[in-house]
Amino acid sequence: MAASVQPRQFGHLEPGSAPVRGAASSNGAKAYPPANGIPRRADSPVRGCGFPPLVSPPPRKPPSDGSDDEEEEQEDWRELYGSHLQLEVEPPVRDARDEGTADAWIERNPSLIRLTGKHPLNCEPPLARLMHHGFITPAALHYVRNHGAVPRGDWSTWTVDVTGLVKRPMRLTMDELVNGFPAVEVPVTLACSGNRRKEQNMVQQTVGFNWGAAGVSTSVWRGARLRDVLRRCGIMPSKGGALNVCFEGAEDLPGGGGSKYGTSITRQWALDPSRDIMLAYMQNGEPLLPDHGFPVRAIIPGCIGGRMVKWVKRIIVTTAESDNYYHYKDNRVLPSHVDAELANADAWWYKPEYIINELNVNSVITTPGHDEILPINGITTQRGYTMKGYAYSGGGKRITRVEVTLDGGETWLVCVLDLPEKPTKYGKHWCWCFWSVEVEVLDLLGAKEIAVRAWDQSHNTQPEKLIWNLMPRNARRLAMIAGGSGITPMYQVIQSVLRDQPEDTTEMHLVYANRTEDDILLRDELDRWAAEYPDRLKVWYVIDQVKRPEEGWKYSVGFVTEEVLREHVPEGGDDTLALACGPPPMIKFAVSPNLEKMKYDMANSFIVF
Repeated sequence: MAASVQPRQFGHLEPGSAPVRGAASSNGAKAYPPANGIPRRADSPVRGCGFPPLVSPPPRKPPSDGSDDEEEEQEDWRELYGSHLQLEVEPPVRDARDEGTADAWIERNPSLIRLTGKHPLNCEPPLARLMHHGFITPAALHYVRNHGAVPRGDWSTWTVDVTGLVKRPMRLTMDELVNGFPAVEVPVTLACSGNRRKEQNMVQQTVGFNWGAAGVSTSVWRGARLRDVLRRCGIMPSKGGALNVCFEGAEDLPGGGGSKYGTSITRQWALDPSRDIMLAYMQNGEPLLPDHGFPVRAIIPGCIGGRMVKWVKRIIVTTAESDNYYHYKDNRVLPSHVDAELANADAWWYKPEYIINELNVNSVITTPGHDEILPINGITTQRGYTMKGYAYSGGGKRITRVEVTLDGGETWLVCVLDLPEKPTKYGKHWCWCFWSVEVEVLDLLGAKEIAVRAWDQSHNTQPEKLIWNLMPRNARRLAMIAGGSGITPMYQVIQSVLRDQPEDTTEMHLVYANRTEDDILLRDELDRWAAEYPDRLKVWYVIDQVKRPEEGWKYSVGFVTEEVLREHVPEGGDDTLALACGPPPMIKFAVSPNLEKMKYDMANSFIVF
């Protein structure tokens, strides 16, 4: 059964609303990770800049008299902050699945559920674990969305360039960012725009990977306000063309022929004090973890995670919005009739009205949990059963109502809301809330399905049915490369597409490598399917040696080469997905580099099982 989401009382955390006093010591700035592990508390780089540890919060200061003081912008949410520090999280470890990848140096929580194979890391915590920790999610269990390898940041050498339409371009070190600007500290719920995509994939498979219901997390973020940084640099007026603020990260990605991850927000957002947009360097009182942007990332409350660039290296003030590949090809909602071909032909990707910025209303049932069994007997039927879950909205809007139905929407039960967060000075709500409702066990027994819906304070709610759009990016062509027993997941995908979805027109191209012809698993089934569905499945075998040359061998002999792949799997494209499963050397030396040469987006269109 999924665990309770009762609110937890947190001790006081003193705001860092004034400029932090005291420069970092020469040995305070460290590479990540330092030789002795993750920098924490006294030995952390940011601790060297004077931040108090959260485990021993200082006494509360009296309230300020000035209504405009930075102190007052730190709302009284701190009373919620504390006991999550006592909730144990198992220590991070080097995961064997990261061996042979660029992320092999990173320690990660072993309970995280990986959604895209070995690399890059895209993961979420088990839903019950997420709920167990309540309002604040431990950083080690926070969901992760990476497009490529994690950069190895060094606190002492990292800089952020602020350029473009500013009067005083600057290159800020981390110590300057920490010491030179007032600190803001705010609890914020982050959610991937693909949260719960698995439910969409159960209706129709897409290129988008299977986010469950735990692609959401809440942390306390601390950093410098973006508006303060832009003002220090002398951002030019709107009439001078300074209309957008672009962010660019440090990672090297294949999208668009090779680029950094980048996106932008409007000047209006960037300078709006009510939005609490910051360049964050702490999460839950500790330096950022590598997967979450160490040493500095953007936090844009109420916005989708895709706009919050990690490992920030450049901030550019421009007239036009970002021209980055990922700004246009990620996080868009296009009309249902627009497919990949039409989107590219008619430049739908570049129409600003279809961009996703603010989070939409979302609600989730966490109790009953997946595969939970509720015994039906004389005792359980005499008492109620408490359903639970969470809900959130975007743009700083508070959730005002959650309802549950057990009869297909004929009737709805109003839920009790648990709203741990108080509004900010500007009336904004940046965090999720929790809901519960008691139902009769016999009513639950008779329900064919149960559903939940939420409203926010603007009376936005959730649609009854899924609305399809291109952004899940239906894969029309699958390039499948397997070695040895790595055929298993490919077989399952092929079987599902051919047997369970007869109307599906997806083209599948399989290259299957083995030592000898006798080692080819499931060959009879693969050959039969290829003969029955010649337009939907192409199969090509590669073996090291031919044992019986007299019988003839019409397929490849040797290794999986660029030539083999170019001849037997499609070129990369917006409607093409590559799947690979096999020995690590094959993936590392034969598959990955050759698919990259074939213009595959290795971060978004390549999955290793």
